[in-house]
Amino acid sequence: MQHRVFQKPAVHTVYAFVVAAMLSSPFGSVTRADQAVAGDGIVRSKSAYAFGDTVERLTKDVASKGIMLFSVIDQTKLARDAGLSIIPSTLLVFGNPALGTQFIAARPEAGLDWPVRLLVQQDTDGHVWVSYTDFAWIARRHKVRDGEMAFTTASSVIASITSSVAAK
Repeated sequence: MQHRVFQKPAVHTVYAFVVAAMLSSPFGSVTRADQAVAGDGIVRSKSAYAFGDTVERLTKDVASKGIMLFSVIDQTKLARDAGLSIIPSTLLVFGNPALGTQFIAARPEAGLDWPVRLLVQQDTDGHVWVSYTDFAWIARRHKVRDGEMAFTTASSVIASITSSVAAK
């Protein structure tokens, strides 16, 4: 398993990005949370880039925003090492501890969904997809009622990140 950890960003850098993300309309062609597949909470966006380029662009975008990248997991390699074959699949794990731990403090089981996980996959037709779990769905799942602003912020941030590769 490959791990990459960036230095903890200055809090003011993260909050400056959050404010900018909230003031912009970052959704582009990303499937909005209210358009997520009914019931499963998954938000999908088609990438305009090849698989490797998508992973690289997303990783750079996360870092450029001062967000901690905890891990890049090459699931395809893990499968290959186990003697199995799967579609190209990489999981990015990242977040802002000051934001994410608010959800865990409200409901410890929310740690199942934090930090943020962003899945990049290439389907059998060659299309690249970026998927994540809708934060409103996560809030409902864990019955987190206080923190609407934090969930709105998290939704804006992930939408901004996924829009960096979204097909126009």
